Amino acid sequence: MTERQFSIRGGRKLTKAAIYAGVIIILLLLPLFIESPYLIHIFILTLIYIIATSSLRTVAISGQISLGHAAFMSIGAYTAGVVAKQLGWTPWVTIPLGGLATMAIGILIGYPFSRLRAIYFAMVSLFFGIGILAVNSVFERWTGGFSGLIGIPPLFGASKVPYYYFFLALAVLSLLALYRFEFCRIGTTLKAIAQSHLVASSVGINEAGHRVLALAVGCFFVGIAGAGYAHYNLVLSHSTFDLLASINLLVYMLVGGIGSFAGPIIGTAVLIIFPELFRGLKEFVPYIFASIMLIVIFVMPQGLAGLPEQVKSWGTKLREGKAVTRAS
Repeated sequence: MTERQFSIRGGRKLTKAAIYAGVIIILLLLPLFIESPYLIHIFILTLIYIIATSSLRTVAISGQISLGHAAFMSIGAYTAGVVAKQLGWTPWVTIPLGGLATMAIGILIGYPFSRLRAIYFAMVSLFFGIGILAVNSVFERWTGGFSGLIGIPPLFGASKVPYYYFFLALAVLSLLALYRFEFCRIGTTLKAIAQSHLVASSVGINEAGHRVLALAVGCFFVGIAGAGYAHYNLVLSHSTFDLLASINLLVYMLVGGIGSFAGPIIGTAVLIIFPELFRGLKEFVPYIFASIMLIVIFVMPQGLAGLPEQVKSWGTKLREGKAVTRAS
């Protein structure tokens, strides 16, 4: 690498670091400029679902797509809620317990089906999500069934600002951990498995073990998100973690860009916050949502995270077209 290339690479790293630092500073100061509790609530939900969507991408980098990821989120939520309510444990214990319980069930579910790939794994995860909802109704005495679980102890008082800072810290720590996992040797191996499981197996990579590991890590963080949500919302509804919730997580990831670590973050933020700008046109929100999806799918195949590169590519093609026109 030449000195000029090294300087350019270092400049890009400094630029990215400055952007990240600026975003964090803005997020830290945000509650000082927002008086509406409802808007703070929207930002809290955005942070929770950023963790959940990013954890889904951790599973996806191994080549597996889960259509029941919200069901794993419900495991963390109900574990934390039931234990805190029935046993009186503090939320500071039940939140990590929710993550560990979700991870354990993820391993138990993932190990028998670790050889399934693509649409087959997606269908199994879909049936698992439906099964979890059925289990909630069976154990109605503890989970509340279709009526929902109420009376969950809160993490803080009535103010939403402490919750905002808690979930901001939780999101930052979770994203740092997931980023480190993806860009370490294990993450590189998972991407190799996604590219070609046959080649990966031929060089001695334990394909099944790595897929289960990816599922376990993804389940832990979505369980943490669910447990935190339980102690924030204080009520768990049967419909909060249904099939539509899982599809929403998948859409957030795809719209943001499955090929980029920042994709789930951007996709979740845009698709949760942006419709709130049109809350007065509530009946048109689904159409706005669908329009964003169609634009991204047909115009930006790399998702919203790939928009800068896409714009740069369009600019290059435009300049080349003008040069050809002038030459002719």
